Amino acid sequence: MLTLDAVPVGQQVRMKGFYQHTQAYRHKLLAMGLTPGVLMTIVCIAPLGDPIQVKLRGYTLSLRKRECQQIEVEVVNESSCAGRQS
Repeated sequence: MLTLDAVPVGQQVRMKGFYQHTQAYRHKLLAMGLTPGVLMTIVCIAPLGDPIQVKLRGYTLSLRKRECQQIEVEVVNESSCAGRQS
């Protein structure tokens, strides 16, 4: 079990799902483009660990650490993502 807040800078991951999600919280994340299967790369983590910037779908998104703790991800193997865009 890996959550987005535990991923190092530069690592590409694929979103698997949400842990805790009220309807409003889930709608917020979906509206930001965070859908299961989307590829993301950790761009920057603030000095105190909050916020965390991720690149997905061609743009950069800043998320609070507590939000990242609710997003389950899996590491993408470099060879399996060759030629794909995030």
